[in-house]
Amino acid sequence: MSVVDHIDRPHSADLLDTVDPLEDVLALIGARAERAATLTGHGEWSLRFPPPAGAKFNAVLEGSCYLTSDVLERPLTLRAGDTFLLTRPQEFTLSTAPHLPAQAASPLFRATRDDAAVTGPPTQPVTARLVGGSFTFGRQARALLLDALPPVIHMPAHADGASMAPHVLTRIDHETRTRRLGANPVTEHLAVVLLIDMIRHHLSGHPGGTGWLHGLNDPVVAIGLRAIHTDPARHWTVRLLADTAHVSRSAFATRFKRTVGQGPLEYLTRWRLELGAQRLATTEQTIAAIADSVGYGSEAAFSLAFKRELGTPPGTYRRQAHRFTQA
Repeated sequence: MSVVDHIDRPHSADLLDTVDPLEDVLALIGARAERAATLTGHGEWSLRFPPPAGAKFNAVLEGSCYLTSDVLERPLTLRAGDTFLLTRPQEFTLSTAPHLPAQAASPLFRATRDDAAVTGPPTQPVTARLVGGSFTFGRQARALLLDALPPVIHMPAHADGASMAPHVLTRIDHETRTRRLGANPVTEHLAVVLLIDMIRHHLSGHPGGTGWLHGLNDPVVAIGLRAIHTDPARHWTVRLLADTAHVSRSAFATRFKRTVGQGPLEYLTRWRLELGAQRLATTEQTIAAIADSVGYGSEAAFSLAFKRELGTPPGTYRRQAHRFTQA
């Protein structure tokens, strides 16, 4: 088979079905859950939490409480089975009533053992019990994922797709309280499952949104996205991507731009450079080898595109990334 034959033939549907762009992005940004913790509130209470560095989730296991934040127009009522995800570094408050004066939550959690904090008058009945945790990500997480999501995602217990959440939350709660062998990696993996469920819930409730995540909900655009993620180094053209999706070139380009917010070749370029950035940060490959692996014919072409899109030359980016890792 000649090189031309390889370039011109679209990928098979079976091959594309094995590729998940969301999985690729989560792996690229190093999505990882931090140790989970529980909070039991008695009577009336109000706790103020600092802005999370990455993203933060909390779920109500029993009772109810309110979530207050500057990004919310009004306090959000949380009932048993509800989960919320914060995707921005924003301060927030959990309370039994929004008007109550809040105390800082951090000292309470630092003083507790076994990641099980208790607040409110201990002689009063339990008004709410929650489990929560944080997600940390690599350097490009905000541009690749978090900025594509709203500041707060609320998944009510009765929402479509939320039926599995109680099982995940119950297991996280159990692992947090019992601290059995391997509890930390179990809770971390379960929390990532919850993160994916929250993203799915958001996408299902906002079918008309814009961004690459919403492109995964469009059957035509999704094929193009999967093709790019299957073989980012391939010499893709809009025509080849359209052929893979079995639509005309103009229809594909228009639909992709409307749904994703950028053209297919713009998306291809950005994804290639994100892959290149990840390899600069995590491997000792030469810049020339990385350039070739992500579809650039020369180191000079890769370096020019990299600086234009990411604001710094590849060599400088690599040095900064290594300092960031060692800090």
